[in-house]
Amino acid sequence: MYIIGENIHIVSPKVAAAIKERDAKFFQDAAVQMVDAGAAAVDLNIGPQKKEGHELLPWLVKNVEEVVDVSLVFDTTNLDAIEAACQVVSKAQPIINSVSAKEESLESVPLVAKKYNARLIGLTMESGMIPVSAEERVTIAIESLIPRMLEIDFPMEDFIIDPLVLTVSGCQEYCPAFLEAVRMIQYAWDPAPKTNAGLSNVSNAVPHAMRPLLNRVYQVMIMGAGIDIIIADPFDEDLMEFIRIVEERDDSTPLGSSLIKLHDRIAGMEDPNPDDFDLDDPEQEAVWKTAQILVNKVIYTDSYLRL
Repeated sequence: MYIIGENIHIVSPKVAAAIKERDAKFFQDAAVQMVDAGAAAVDLNIGPQKKEGHELLPWLVKNVEEVVDVSLVFDTTNLDAIEAACQVVSKAQPIINSVSAKEESLESVPLVAKKYNARLIGLTMESGMIPVSAEERVTIAIESLIPRMLEIDFPMEDFIIDPLVLTVSGCQEYCPAFLEAVRMIQYAWDPAPKTNAGLSNVSNAVPHAMRPLLNRVYQVMIMGAGIDIIIADPFDEDLMEFIRIVEERDDSTPLGSSLIKLHDRIAGMEDPNPDDFDLDDPEQEAVWKTAQILVNKVIYTDSYLRL
């Protein structure tokens, strides 16, 4: 699993303070720790940064590249900042996050990505709200995003489609649609673009203590659907262990066996099955209940694990 470390994000008070103070060591330490924990790339999410982005993002790139050799992800809506960062990146191929099917974005962002040989994440959204059905999301990919890439001769192997994970808190009924969209995109074009998930979005607006389990179980499920790339927290050791179990098909523990069965059910386009879990085991019971939430079979409440 190709993991983009999400931990340099402007919404974090520590990150915001370090940006304000131009604390290079803070960002260097964070990047090294993410890579050591298993991240294959480091996300640099600076938000819009309309006034300082064109100076800030290149500064981050230069400092982070002093200590790691992995790809850096330029995560901002400020295209001037992205282009300035592309001009100074000197190691691995960068990733631009992101382009949408909005006319202005689709016109300009892919040209910058092509000019600087960057990979590009495309979001399956146009103006307004995120489409909720898998079919609507895939239609945007095949009728707007991919044709624009072909129009400018953008390498399809460098294009990544993000069908947009929605949260169980308020959008629970659409969590299964992401799984279906990931499956469908694998057949949307030849060669098929890679797919990406902003994993932690599934637990947005959920009590903090409950978020990791939702993220971990959804990760197993989206792996079953065929996801290629995730933006996630590599410091979540249990998340990394769930990924390892599935990738290595390590069924040496009861929990590992149940996770592999959950993965395989999703891969086979089946619903999770209670027979795959020992519901007398608290760990397996929690995974089962969470999977039921994520396939919209049980209504999410903050107390669902206690029911």
